[in-house]
Amino acid sequence: MQQASLAGGFADPPHQSSIAFRAIMQVMARPGRIETITGGAAPAPLSGAASSVLLTLADPDTGVHLAGAFDTRAMRDWITFQTGAPLVGAPAAQFVLGAWADIDLTQLAIGTAEYPDRSATVIVELPALSPEGATLTGPGIRDRATLGLPGDVGVFQRNAALFPLGVDFMFTSGAQIAALPRSTKVSQCTSNQR
Repeated sequence: MQQASLAGGFADPPHQSSIAFRAIMQVMARPGRIETITGGAAPAPLSGAASSVLLTLADPDTGVHLAGAFDTRAMRDWITFQTGAPLVGAPAAQFVLGAWADIDLTQLAIGTAEYPDRSATVIVELPALSPEGATLTGPGIRDRATLGLPGDVGVFQRNAALFPLGVDFMFTSGAQIAALPRSTKVSQCTSNQR
């Protein structure tokens, strides 16, 4: 185990995890909202926001899958030491973490009719989060919201069409986090909506 795995956890776990949990719940309840979340500091390339999400939500009962450049020895050691979460293949993961281009959504659990909650949460690391982009409507949104999403909005539209099945998304960059629950309807932003 590398020395880096021993650092980067919450300095005050009860206090910091409760603050992080509140930020996570805020962005899940209010799609399109961008919050700041701090406290975690995993090895590169993981952001502080994604580190804090894992420290707050991952535990020995939640499988984590690392995609692409995030699947490193340092990251595996850090997750194992800091959270106790098992590292698993994509189909068995409750949390999938990586860059958008490295995540194969077709391999992820979307839940079942009996247990729609048995699906994956995808944590996508982005270069930046933007309040401009696709138009979001649905639960937690008064009229509409906007959020810059990676890739083609069709991916998110197809995911929403599966509701109550589907995956939930969290987007992280630096100390910022936003979310897109499966219940959110997504459309391409048009110039007159700005």
